[in-house]
Amino acid sequence: MDANQLAGSSARPALASDSALDAPLVSTGAAASRGASWAAVLSVAVGSFAFVATEYMPVGLLPQIAHDLGVTPGTAGLMVTTPGIIAAISAPALLLAAGRINRRLILLLLAALLVASNAISAIAPSFAVMLVGRALLGASLGGFWTVALGASGQLVREDQAARAGATIFMGITLATVIGVPLGTLIADLSSWRVSFFATAVLAGVALAAQVVFLPSLPPKAAMRTDDFRAMLARSNVRRSLWMVGLLFGAHFAAYTYIAPFLERNAAFGPSWITAVLLGFGVVGFAANFAISALVTRHLKVSLLMLGALMAAALFALPMLQVSRVGVIAAVMAWGIAYGAIPLSLSIWMQWTSPERPEAGSSMFVSTVQTSIALGSLAGGAVVDHLSIASTMHFGGLLAVLSLLVIMTFSTRHASLKDVLDK
Repeated sequence: MDANQLAGSSARPALASDSALDAPLVSTGAAASRGASWAAVLSVAVGSFAFVATEYMPVGLLPQIAHDLGVTPGTAGLMVTTPGIIAAISAPALLLAAGRINRRLILLLLAALLVASNAISAIAPSFAVMLVGRALLGASLGGFWTVALGASGQLVREDQAARAGATIFMGITLATVIGVPLGTLIADLSSWRVSFFATAVLAGVALAAQVVFLPSLPPKAAMRTDDFRAMLARSNVRRSLWMVGLLFGAHFAAYTYIAPFLERNAAFGPSWITAVLLGFGVVGFAANFAISALVTRHLKVSLLMLGALMAAALFALPMLQVSRVGVIAAVMAWGIAYGAIPLSLSIWMQWTSPERPEAGSSMFVSTVQTSIALGSLAGGAVVDHLSIASTMHFGGLLAVLSLLVIMTFSTRHASLKDVLDK
């Protein structure tokens, strides 16, 4: 199954909804007549790459930034926590506040904030200024995902909407694969500040492309707080959000501190750290596609397998830290697990909210960003008060808890989609 087929299968439950929230105020033909094209889709995809690369950038640069700005690795983890907290708030807040403001204007403003975020981070003379730059990232990040994914169907014909969503999602995947190792490589060749300057340039390219190619994007029906209340009243939605939070929290509690672990505990040099992080991304990218058929047919089993593999890898890392081969093998197993988790959870959440896709997307983004923030924050506390190895154990424990939540969904008498739709 290729990326386009995958996007079609995962997005179809939401696209099939006949809710008024799904009905654009203009026809897709009208959107096309205003110049909407694949160039517009690609400009948003470049933006998605820039956003995710910026969000993950500190992971590979944590030791250097902590040293240069005079903070501990645990405190430096606030570079991941801060944007996560703010993005979790901005995702639903922007959706509620935007009303009928043209989505093109919103996307351009968010892209401009991303450029500013990277520029401030690159020149930050202190850790406090660095956090200001990261806060700007958070303010733009949550809104970007909520608006970009919702507007993608207006950029092309209706029969190409799934492909457009897949193209934008591909930016996320590529940033996950090469964003962290590329930033680390640039820092090795020059400095971590140049890495942030590079992402500022990339964000500027995305902004320029969106100015040129994005058409007018009239909004869908304005979102109401009642839509969120109606979803949260359902037990399956609440449990699904707990599952999402625990899996992402497990990953980021440990992954935020993977570079210090490799440097201090496993005695890896800078070039080896870059290579291991690149390997993590590559196997994750491959797993995202290799498991696609299994995910769409056996979603619950897939998530149980992936969560168990992540937990096993995290618990194994401290025990294998004296073995270079063992550490690499555990990190690659972790990469395989996490590589397929975002796709699986995205499909799961789409199936929980086919009648309210924008509200579901916003809640998913908020939960993911909250778990990234709290996971990295809790991991930092564990690092500072216990050890770097202990945060691997902490991440493994959260992954085990996620498995317990997944097992509360019964599919004995009905398909998983039928259970989640209720």
